[in-house]
Parts: sequence; C-alpha cells; structure tokens
Amino acid sequence: MEESVSLGGKYLTFLLSREQYGIEILKVVEIFGMMKVTAVPRSPDYMKGVINLRGKIIPVMDLRLRFGLEERDYDDKTCIIVVSAELEERQLTVGIIVDTVLEVKDFQEDLISASPDYGAEFNTDFILGIGRGEHEEVTILLDLVQILPQDQVVLEVTESEAVSEQ
Repeated sequence: MEESVSLGGKYLTFLLSREQYGIEILKVVEIFGMMKVTAVPRSPDYMKGVINLRGKIIPVMDLRLRFGLEERDYDDKTCIIVVSAELEERQLTVGIIVDTVLEVKDFQEDLISASPDYGAEFNTDFILGIGRGEHEEVTILLDLVQILPQDQVVLEVTESEAVSEQ
C-alpha cells in the first residue's frame, strides 16, 4: 500500500531564468542578498564554495548550474536561501543561489498536480509536484533532498569523524 503524502502547504517561491520554483518554507533557515563566496578547489561547477554565516561554514550551490541552466552574473536581486534538510539521518545545511526570491505562497492540496512523466530518459524525482496559481502561473515545487548534492553528505561525515578522532 502506497503512503499518501500531503503536498499542500506554504512554499517559498523564487525565480531561476523565467521559471518559478518553490521549496517548503519549513526547510528555509534564512534568506539574504548575495555575499562573498569562498571557492573550494576541485568542487563541482555548481558548488560555488562556502560562506561564513555567523561562525558556521555553509556550502553554497548555484541552483541554475545544478539544473544545467546557463550561468549568469549575480545582481542586486540575486539571493542565497539557506536551507536545511535531513539526509541519511544527518541534518545538512546548504545555501542555494537563486535569481530572485518572490514570496511565500500557500498551495492547497487540490492546486498541486503530480510531476509530469517524461519517460525514462528524464528523471523528475527532484519535483514534488506542480503548483497552479490563480492567474494560470505554474510553480515547480522542488524536493529539497533530491537537489542537494548527495556526495556532500559523505564529505561532511568524513570531516566530522576525522575531527572527533583527533
């Protein structure tokens, strides 16, 4: 028997290119304008580096690059959304760079459609559903766990274990 998960609720919406996306508001830690990101050698292109947020080092990824979109210069509307999600029984906090933060929207369950099936060639696991708005606009609701870099967890576990062994 398949477990039914309610997708209705509040989502922080933002733009990447001309498309509107949303992530569950309960996974958002904070939002701020673009700041200096320190590059980390040998990281994937979409991992822009790390920031020091009040003494905590947080990895930052550019969501445009993570989704294979064209890179663009950051401007005064570019934001970093710090999100937190449980991944493999660990809490992972990551900053995601987006073009513009829009608003918090409340999507009722009946206004969310399942993610489209494009066949086996295109993996849509990162899409929770498609939210429909009042004025025919569409919001792609993202599964945060699926867009976070899975290899980052291994790196974080390895580093924390190395520190605790010393």
